[in-house]
Amino acid sequence: MTILHDKYAYLGSPENDVLKLSKAEKARLNASSAKGLVNIVLAQFVLLAIVVVLCWLVSGVAAAMSALAGGMAYLVPTALFVLHMLLKLYSGSNASVLTFFWGEAFKLGGTVGLLALIVKFSGTLLVWPALLIGLVSVLKGYVLLLAFKKL
Repeated sequence: MTILHDKYAYLGSPENDVLKLSKAEKARLNASSAKGLVNIVLAQFVLLAIVVVLCWLVSGVAAAMSALAGGMAYLVPTALFVLHMLLKLYSGSNASVLTFFWGEAFKLGGTVGLLALIVKFSGTLLVWPALLIGLVSVLKGYVLLLAFKKL
C-alpha cells in the first residue's frame, strides 16, 4: 500500500503564509522580548553575587575575587550582546539570524579573551575552582528564571 504525502501541505494556503501584526501587537511583543532579555542578565548577576558571597565566606577574598572575575568574563559580553539586541529591537530594524549568530560568536570570543586576560594578569592570586564556579554560575543563570517561572 502506497501512502501519498504532500510535503508542502504544512505550509497552508498562500493567503495565510504571512502573519501581519498590528503596531500594538508588535509593541507588546517587543516589550515582552526586552523584559526577557533584561531578566536573563539580572538573573545571571544575582546568581553571581550569591556565588561571590559564598566563596568569600568559605575561602576568603581571593576566592571571591576569582569567582567575580570568572562570572564577569561571561556576564560582560552577555550584557553587551543584550544591549545590542535591545537597540535593534527598539530602533525598528529587524534582528536577523545572522545578527544573533555574530552576537553569540562575540560572546564566546569575548569570554575566552577575558578569561585569558584574567589568567595572564592575576598571577598566583587566582583560585581556579572559584573562577570556574563563578563562570558556570553565570552560564547557568537562566536556571534561576526557570525556578521562579519567569522564563
